[in-house]
Parts: sequence; structure tokens; C-alpha cells
Amino acid sequence: MKHFYLIANPTKQGAEGLARQIGDYLRAKGATCQGSPQQREPGGRGHGYTDPSDIPDSTQCVITLGGDGTLIQAARDLVERRIPMIGINMGTMGYLTQIARGEDILSMLDAMLEDRFRLERRMMVEGTVRGVDGEKKGIALNEIVLTRRDVLHPLRFDLYVNGIFLNQYAADGMILATPTGSTAYNLSAGGPIVTPAARLMALTPICSHSLYARSIILSNQDVVTIKPSQAGGEGQMAVFDGDLALNLGTGESLEIRESQSYTTLIQLRDVSFLENLRSKMNPI
Repeated sequence: MKHFYLIANPTKQGAEGLARQIGDYLRAKGATCQGSPQQREPGGRGHGYTDPSDIPDSTQCVITLGGDGTLIQAARDLVERRIPMIGINMGTMGYLTQIARGEDILSMLDAMLEDRFRLERRMMVEGTVRGVDGEKKGIALNEIVLTRRDVLHPLRFDLYVNGIFLNQYAADGMILATPTGSTAYNLSAGGPIVTPAARLMALTPICSHSLYARSIILSNQDVVTIKPSQAGGEGQMAVFDGDLALNLGTGESLEIRESQSYTTLIQLRDVSFLENLRSKMNPI
């Protein structure tokens, strides 16, 4: 690789300074490196950090400096560009980021310059809200969450899989997570941990008012439809990776399926998913 683009989260201490150091190092090695701190756009799609038109066509790798959230936002912003990404963790947990700021970042850069890495494709999901105002769409790398908008009572909604009624829920919401997102909100809500190489979706109710509500694993070929119930179905919204939020009302529906788009992550080390999980969740 010889052409890089940096996305630094300015809210992370030291991210902008490290970005300058990385840029200087790559250029000294004969590579090109462009980029700027993440900037929120007023309005528009979700919050929006990175304008895809700012990324040169020659870019072979996007390096994010922040945390998992920074990498996920970049993946959503640049989904149509399909540029491989790697993250440097400037935060705490960092399941997706490959290296932490205290590690040898120069060795990471040398490995990419010398093409010593592998590419790992991660599935994404897309959601479509169909209502009186037509269709609105969003895409997610981690999860799509049905949650409260402006009410305190439990949400009531009907859930269908491939057009077949599955169950009516009274809950604080529902998480549909990808394998990548299984270690995020899904894990906190008691859902299963899934290896990133899998092609499936995990449905996990949030604080369900039922003795029988459990997570359900679905094929990546399945289509999930959520409809607010006629009684108690108000005040709901679909949130994509904690960013884009689409309101969902009675008489409307949220349809979720695997996206044809995907995120490609650069992997430098042959560290197993379970080893990484153990080190992040139980550091010793």
C-alpha cells in the first residue's frame, strides 16, 4: 500500500497530534497521506463525519484514530467506496481497532507499506422504514436498535421473520446485531457473542416483559419486519449504529436484511477472535 487517508477524532486526546506524526512518517517512506479531523456536518444523513468526495480515488487504506465508534462512523460514511480500513484505538475497549496508541504504531505502518496483512470482510445490515411519508433507509455495521423516542412505558411491537409472525413483544426495545456488533449493545443486553467470520443476525430483546424472551439467531438470508402494535405502539424509533435515527409509528414498519454493502478491515496479526475477546473483557 502506498496511498493512505487519515480520519482523526478531535474529541480524543492526542489524536490530531498522532495523525500528524503518522502522516509525516508515511510521506517520509514515499507514500501519500491525506486527511483531516472528523467534522460533524449540520443536518444531512445521520451526524456525518467524513464526506466521501474528500477521499482521493487513489486511496488504498483509511486509518482511523479514535475508537470503535470512529471506525464504525467512517465505515458508514464511506460504505460505497469500499476502501479497506484499520483503526488505532485512542479510547478504552476497542474490539475493532487493531492497535492501541501505546503500541508500536510504526511497525503497523511498515506492515501496511510492505503488504504484510490480510483483509477481513464484515457484513452490514440495512433497514427500511416504510410509512406515510414513503421510505427511509439506513445502514449499520454493528446493529439496528428499535428503542424509545419520547415515552417511558414499554414499547409494544410485532415481529415477523420472512413474513411469518413470530411474537408480540412488550419491551424497552429490540436489537438486531451483526456478528461485528455482537460484542457491543447486544452483549450488554445479554445476547450471544458471535465470531466475526459468521454470516448471521442476532435478535436480542431489551428488558422484555416476558419469562420466555430470549435471543434468536437468524440466517443472513432472513428478513426481519417490526411493526408497532396498535395499542402502545407510539414513541418508537430505529437507531443505526447509535447515530442515524428514523421515527417509527403505528401503521409503519421497519424491515431489516443483510446489506449488499460491506466493510473491509485490515488485519495485521493472527490473533484469534476469542483471544482478543478475552484480553479486552478480562485484561490481566
